[in-house]
Amino acid sequence: MSAVTATTHGRSALDACSVEWDTAVGENAWGTAAPATFWVALEQNGPWGRAAATQSRMEPAVGRRLEQACSDRGGRLTLLRAPGEHAEHPGTLHQVLLGWTGTPDARAFLLGASVGDPADLEVVDLDALARGDRSAVVASLPALTEVPPVLLVCTNGRRDVCCAVRGRPVALAGHLAHPGRVWECSHTGGHRFSPTGVLLPWGRTLGRLDDALVSLVLAAADHGRLAAELLGPWHDRGSSALPPRGQVAESAVRSLIGETAPTHLATVVAPAAPVAGVEASLHVTHPDGRQWRVDLHIVGGPARRNSCGEDAVGARTWTADVTPLAPGETPTS
Repeated sequence: MSAVTATTHGRSALDACSVEWDTAVGENAWGTAAPATFWVALEQNGPWGRAAATQSRMEPAVGRRLEQACSDRGGRLTLLRAPGEHAEHPGTLHQVLLGWTGTPDARAFLLGASVGDPADLEVVDLDALARGDRSAVVASLPALTEVPPVLLVCTNGRRDVCCAVRGRPVALAGHLAHPGRVWECSHTGGHRFSPTGVLLPWGRTLGRLDDALVSLVLAAADHGRLAAELLGPWHDRGSSALPPRGQVAESAVRSLIGETAPTHLATVVAPAAPVAGVEASLHVTHPDGRQWRVDLHIVGGPARRNSCGEDAVGARTWTADVTPLAPGETPTS
């Protein structure tokens, strides 16, 4: 275990992107999750560059193939490191996690194994992973077994310094409190909401984490739930299984009714005529028969940076108007 502790890390500069966005009271993080219906997370110690898959100790060609294969099927590759020192240890195994985010009709799953070389992952049946076929995935890499939910905390400082400065202490504290359940990971987007995290297998993407919230997230996940304390527009960036508009609608309803079951809400674009000022209308349903129409709006805000390496631009965030529908009522009624 590294001697590094959370107290050895500095604080973000006052003009850092995440600090600017922390002052944006009333603006939210909904709809900012990186879309992915499945996740392939591979342990790779040592330094990561801005494009981690091809700028690490891993063979760039292998990283490029894995990243492209995941992307082609609607998934995402991310690299992992155990929090602490990141020195390369030649000859050690690489932990791999394969997560499918699930649907209202099919349970999400998270599988783990150790591989001797990142190239060993190229045998995984990613088509099966993309459709949630657990048995076929295991058949392609028999070492895989079911593992408990994990939280990946972005610490890719080469992508944005806020992720390293803010993410590393949270990841380390989480790792010390929950060994093997919290990992540092490469870029997941949303630097301005650092520290950011992704809860696997469900792909629930979170922002503005701290030590206490990490523990709440994992405690709820152990019961197959999302932490109620992180519902709402400040921490909940959305479900990676949905496109941005679907994320906003699902998060808005989830916050309204306090729903913590990760995959209970189904979301589709509503067949509604265009309405002035409404960016999109979506139809959200619950297994118990409840349903809602959600009208989305884009709200402009003051200029600020979305990343520390970018120029300030006018902020754009979502708001949502949620209307409960009666049984049998359609979104266009």
